[in-house]
Amino acid sequence: MRNKAIKQKKRMIVPAGKGLAVPLERGQSLRVVNTHGTQVVDAWAFLKENPAELLSMEHCREVLQKIYFEPGDELVTNGYRPILTLLEDTSPGGHDTLIAACTRRMFKRAGYKGPHANCADNLVEAVAPFDIPVGLTPSPWNLFMQAPLRKNGRIHYRRPVCAPGDYLVLRAEADCIMAFSACPDDVYPTNGGDGQPRDVHLVIVEASI
Repeated sequence: MRNKAIKQKKRMIVPAGKGLAVPLERGQSLRVVNTHGTQVVDAWAFLKENPAELLSMEHCREVLQKIYFEPGDELVTNGYRPILTLLEDTSPGGHDTLIAACTRRMFKRAGYKGPHANCADNLVEAVAPFDIPVGLTPSPWNLFMQAPLRKNGRIHYRRPVCAPGDYLVLRAEADCIMAFSACPDDVYPTNGGDGQPRDVHLVIVEASI
């Protein structure tokens, strides 16, 4: 058997407070890097052949029987089919799977009078070039977000605990479109505690035989 040659593509930036969508072929791996160590990244994945089938936090929690995912875990769609595998995680982990994406209405409820950048709109804009319609915003996988449960069941929002350069590596188990939002939330202390969104970057790594 010949050795696999590893080819690394150009680095892509998810701008602070904005979104980006990336197509992945089955077998490709994507590194999500928390460039500054303080940024929460909302993540979604849609099957290319049928975008209505997508990465589902509730189905993953059921199948894996836990709320935090670890290297080696295979993540599934709302049709119970594998879509991603978490290969590596250099951060302390605990990436939130419970909290909804921020929206215009969330910020309005928090007292903002005018428009506010948000992950729900970022998702819609990011996947538009791929002709993926978004109705109700799917539950995101909140990478690097710390929102653990207390013993009484209440949620404790915390600052990110990862260091600059910490990353996850995800492998596509099917042809899919991944979407990311460098969350602009400044209501909860989830972006470094200062409410300032920052860039993160992505690197696609693929193995060719």
